[in-house]
Amino acid sequence: MKVTLVGTGCGPVPEVQADYVVGAARLLEGVSGQKDAATKAEDILRLLLDSNCEHCAVFYSGDTGFYSGARTLFPLLAERGIETEVKPGLSSVQFLAARLGRPWQDWTLCSAHGADCDPVAAVCRGKPAFFLTGGPDGPAQLCRELTQAGLGELSVTVGESLGFDGEAVSQMTASQCTERTFAPLNVLLCEAAPALPQRTYGIPDGEFVRGEGVPMTKQEVRAVILSKLAVGPKDICWDVGAGTGSVSVELALQARAVWAVERDSATCALIRANREKFGAWKLRTVEGTAPQVLEDLPAPDVVFVGGSGGKLPEILAAAGRKNPGGRVCVSAISLETLHAAMGELRDPEVTQIAASRTKPAGELHLLTAQNPVFLITGALSWDV
Repeated sequence: MKVTLVGTGCGPVPEVQADYVVGAARLLEGVSGQKDAATKAEDILRLLLDSNCEHCAVFYSGDTGFYSGARTLFPLLAERGIETEVKPGLSSVQFLAARLGRPWQDWTLCSAHGADCDPVAAVCRGKPAFFLTGGPDGPAQLCRELTQAGLGELSVTVGESLGFDGEAVSQMTASQCTERTFAPLNVLLCEAAPALPQRTYGIPDGEFVRGEGVPMTKQEVRAVILSKLAVGPKDICWDVGAGTGSVSVELALQARAVWAVERDSATCALIRANREKFGAWKLRTVEGTAPQVLEDLPAPDVVFVGGSGGKLPEILAAAGRKNPGGRVCVSAISLETLHAAMGELRDPEVTQIAASRTKPAGELHLLTAQNPVFLITGALSWDV
């Protein structure tokens, strides 16, 4: 038996010499002869083996090497020593780029078609992001997430039915896209989100938008917090008691996504203002009281608690139920909070930060001490 894996590309299904053809029902509509509809690799393999045909073909939409089911069928055929040939097709990313007269070599390529996809993280990589979508609401749903993140004015392009009758290419903003429906075959291109130049930890305090009476973790302490948490680009973070959002912003510039929890609506607005100022689009603001609002958040890899309202054990317990192995840093200015944090974390480590800053006094400069802060870091220790 010989099996040819065919990428049908954008446009009519190509002619292939085969005794038996398997593929999605839509791709088989113009195919004559013996054929069966299937999309899962195991089902396709079973049909091929049961066919007893010498020359078989499997049709895939788009290109066999671009988010295609061919990647799961190919090794199954190889395990059985079945001779295999791959014929790639013209992918939708190539087709859209040609329609726009743009190169696509620097685009971030993503699939939101039956796959976990974070459009906000994708557009924050400094490059245009191309999404395989599909379904009439696919582009609109991704653009709703962009709009909720403060990126409603981001320029996006939707390609519909590329290579087929009814082809259309439309450019609009992300917020405009949320109000539209599209042809079932569609793709989405989003321009890169605006961003400030990458910098090290510790944005100067004076650069943040401040609110009267709203606490803010100072630059020197913030830099140590970020280094203790060692946030990576795939990490999901919580900032509980986020205040001005200074830690949230810096986390969002490093992590995959950050949820900043605050109970005051005016403070939440302040966090959103700082999100926009620093281009920290991966920062989501959650208004409500912890630990109650934490139940609906995704499992965190990293948790920072800047303010607990006396509910530190309950907050850490909620985080532990989500991810018992998560990394935690608690900021404390009282010995009582220090004691509570040490009792809740596994293998806690305590660091005291006592920074001083210069203050002019005539022709002299004196050091003025900032409030000392305890940082308690460790791992969540609940068995769930």
